[in-house]
Amino acid sequence: MEVSVLIPAAGNGLRLGRGPKAFLQVGGRTLLEWTLAAFRDAAEVLVALPPGAEPPKGLGAVFLEGGATRQASVARLLEAASLPLVLVHDVARPFVSRGLVERVLEAAQRSGAAVPVLPVPDTLMAPEGEAYGRVVPREAFRLVQTPQGFFTALLREAHAYARRKGLEASDDAQLVQALGYPVALVEGEATAFKITHPQDLVLAEALARVWSA
Repeated sequence: MEVSVLIPAAGNGLRLGRGPKAFLQVGGRTLLEWTLAAFRDAAEVLVALPPGAEPPKGLGAVFLEGGATRQASVARLLEAASLPLVLVHDVARPFVSRGLVERVLEAAQRSGAAVPVLPVPDTLMAPEGEAYGRVVPREAFRLVQTPQGFFTALLREAHAYARRKGLEASDDAQLVQALGYPVALVEGEATAFKITHPQDLVLAEALARVWSA
């Protein structure tokens, strides 16, 4: 794949409480190892690690020191990217199929910006204090995943704009959208879930036993 893969993995995993997610083990492999396996055919893979972390050897990636936030880490990785197309992927989503990567890449090549999304499967409700509140139509919403694909120049412009305006976002699509640039949606996958809470590790361990994508 003629693409630079950017993996911001400098977080400390505070919500999970098990140390940096990059080095958390699932099914006998670290989340970083699982993630890198999904992009083994990429021409360039850049990873942002926590400051002071020892870069693992033999994983076929270039390691940089990450920033204080996810956004800052991606900005540093962007500076080092050398190809015209980038994929940004969270290390906390270790199970990424080739099909998902290809869908995002194809859409990004066509439109310049693309993200995978999933329908919301459950009832959505806005609580009123501690009581059941107004139900929000779930059909109007989507769950956003990674990898997210962009023209490298576009994403650099989006990060530069965010720095000038003091914008902070939880993913890169928001920064591109802030420029007024449309972001295409592609079909995501339930297996590309994000490991955030301890109960997510139970699902991840079960999936690791059968994962072959």
